[in-house]
Amino acid sequence: MQFLNSAALAWLATVALALGAGGAWAQNAAPSSVVLVDRIVAVVNSEVITSGEVAQRVKAVTLQLQQQGTQLPAADLLQKQVLERMIMDRLQIQLAKETALRVDDLQLDRTVSRVAERNKMSLTQFRQALERDGVQFDKFLEEIRNEILLSRLREREVDNRIVVTDNEIDYFLSQHAASPTAATDFNLSHIVLRLPEQASPEELNRQRARAEQVLAQLRDGADFSKLAVGFSDAPDALQGGVIGWRARDRLPDAFAQALDALKPGEVSGIMRSPAGFHLIKLVERRGGGAAATIEQTHVRHILAKTSEIVSEADVKRKLDNLRERIVNGADFAELAKLNSDDASSIKGGDLGWIYAGDTVPEFERMMNSLKVGQLSEPFASPFGWHLMQVLERRQTDVSGERKRQEARLILRERKADEAYQEWLRQLRDRAFVEYRSDER
Repeated sequence: MQFLNSAALAWLATVALALGAGGAWAQNAAPSSVVLVDRIVAVVNSEVITSGEVAQRVKAVTLQLQQQGTQLPAADLLQKQVLERMIMDRLQIQLAKETALRVDDLQLDRTVSRVAERNKMSLTQFRQALERDGVQFDKFLEEIRNEILLSRLREREVDNRIVVTDNEIDYFLSQHAASPTAATDFNLSHIVLRLPEQASPEELNRQRARAEQVLAQLRDGADFSKLAVGFSDAPDALQGGVIGWRARDRLPDAFAQALDALKPGEVSGIMRSPAGFHLIKLVERRGGGAAATIEQTHVRHILAKTSEIVSEADVKRKLDNLRERIVNGADFAELAKLNSDDASSIKGGDLGWIYAGDTVPEFERMMNSLKVGQLSEPFASPFGWHLMQVLERRQTDVSGERKRQEARLILRERKADEAYQEWLRQLRDRAFVEYRSDER
């Protein structure tokens, strides 16, 4: 799993274009409008959000929604949703910085390159295109750095704290074996109306009434994506509530059972979870047969470790030189035998066939991002710095132990989604947020 998926990269590319439009708007605004750009609309702990920042983000969201064909909600609803998303982002970035979470320049450079590739440009061409559109490249880099930071923060605060017991795995496998629909995949969108922790009866009634209002509009033919943008409290609200494809067994049981009863295009009734009230739309359905195989990846690597006398800059420079030699025809295995600080060096760096979940997240993310035969750039993990090459991929039968490992991953993912919603709710409830929308 990579830090940013394709949807996130598309979003960043859209933001880049909209930032250009926003910059031009600010430069060409009438003098009477300049005052509004710097007006404070919200205070988030010790930081402020201005109307100019909100206006830029609204332009970015509007452009993205138009490109994906989503109907726009009323302007005031869109602005409110954008502001709430900015508040949640700001809270998470503040926490990341307070706890010394950082994004290294290598990860940032690699992600920027992927954004450029999605736009079918070289990095130089992409930077020139941004600058032609009035986007400061440093500003764009900061947007991407923050997106990576949010992903790492979730991994540290939520994903890495998930515990799956053997009893849960046993129950999951027994249910999976008995269910003919267990291998079904669903393409989903959702709307979440979040509840605060220990919500009062009045708050429960108010949010349920909102959910009923949204459901009534959907049954009258309203566009689901438009209502998601206007009403949903989920992090993906501004993308129209799109979740995308999810395996049935990676969804909470109540959601999976509701989806079993839906036809493509239909919307569930109101469902309750610890996070709040949910409405789910089934876009498409596929599969239904028993999954009997799992993907393995055959990789090799060269590991370089830091020490008191060998800095990160030294090991990165060493791997850059080795990579250049391999690209120019040197034998990877021979260089691994001579240079790798890993027990696999005696096998030319060959790690054999690897399953999902066998390695640390940084290593697995890089492994999954490479094509067969492709050589990575130097990258860091808790073990040091690596050069990696993917040699082969295959589908293999799932053994009993592998089924348990796969079940553990599925349950971790399912729990992580629920835990993330709860963590966001607690983060928001603990924060000091003051709205100043009427300030002049």
